[in-house]
Amino acid sequence: MDKQPFVIDSTCFQQLIDVLRGRGYRVIGPTVRDDAITYDEIGSVSDLPIGWTDKQDGGTYQLERRSDDAYFGYVVAAQSWKRLLHPPTARIWQAQRTEQGFAVVPDEGDQPPYAFLGVRACELCAIAIQDRVFMGGAFVDPIYARNREGVFIVAMNCTQAGGTCFCVSTGTGPNASTGFDLALTEVVDADSHYFLAEVGTERGASVLDDMSHRDATEDEIARAHGLVATVAKHMGRTVDLSNTKQQLYESYESPHWEEIAQRCLMCGNCTMVCPTCFCATVEDTTDLTGDHAERRRLWDSCFTMDFSYIHGGSVRYTPKARYRQWLTHKMATWIDEFGMRGCVGCGRCITWCPVGIDITAELKAIQESHPVQHLQEEQP
Repeated sequence: MDKQPFVIDSTCFQQLIDVLRGRGYRVIGPTVRDDAITYDEIGSVSDLPIGWTDKQDGGTYQLERRSDDAYFGYVVAAQSWKRLLHPPTARIWQAQRTEQGFAVVPDEGDQPPYAFLGVRACELCAIAIQDRVFMGGAFVDPIYARNREGVFIVAMNCTQAGGTCFCVSTGTGPNASTGFDLALTEVVDADSHYFLAEVGTERGASVLDDMSHRDATEDEIARAHGLVATVAKHMGRTVDLSNTKQQLYESYESPHWEEIAQRCLMCGNCTMVCPTCFCATVEDTTDLTGDHAERRRLWDSCFTMDFSYIHGGSVRYTPKARYRQWLTHKMATWIDEFGMRGCVGCGRCITWCPVGIDITAELKAIQESHPVQHLQEEQP
């Protein structure tokens, strides 16, 4: 695609939303709900979190007013785009009693395709990971594939680092490099407010052609790139992941797992807010008459006792075993399964852990207690 950046003035940003809606997309973007930034359907610029930012640290999240009117001046929303592509609850099938028995009732109609507005670089990588999990093998998940089909993605490069971000360590941000139709960088100061736009696909170019834009000047390009470069140098967290896979495999019996278990509440918050975790269970229900039955898929977590239950009991019956399973899968066995890590460095698991357990700190503790004897290069 054309690498020539363009500029969308903030006064024309509503046109982007209008063009997407006019093409039949259901536009989902950041907005303020329940004292947090969440992703929800939006219809106008006024729905965006204008002038708001989020302060995040271990076990803490708070919205604060900015000194400007930035549209995307937050870090990451409380929940991820996973909620839309791999929803918390989804009906697999439903059936109705007939004179001949039960007949499967198909779902009615198709929903319009999504347009995601404001996807961060780490979240783009998370979507790519779930694409690999749900659609990259011999068996394609039909629910995910249906929700993913036709999604238009407007990425938003980060212009500020969050207190729990470590995307530079995972190699997933803060600059979007692939997986988008349009990528924007917001620049706002006392003299100007604009978005540097880069085209990623023909669809992105077509949308841009239908709205007001102009060629970017060298100064406008430099200012936008400078903001992103500054963010990369000021991450809230850092961790060396070069040999994490090997170290986790060699530390299976480390006493540090028990130390973590003493603090972990087994609440599963980290897996719920994680943009890549995909564990689920199924639940069958019938109505009181017995005429209608359905099966639903529900999010589950490797932190619950029942998740690893087989005939005779749970395989991972201790908090130590369940936390070890989560972290080792995320940073080691995921690589063996899918050829990539299951972590993108968004920091949500740190922010939304009630007791502030920090995945980067726990990895460092494992690294210090189990130095690698024979270094091996890992694949991210």
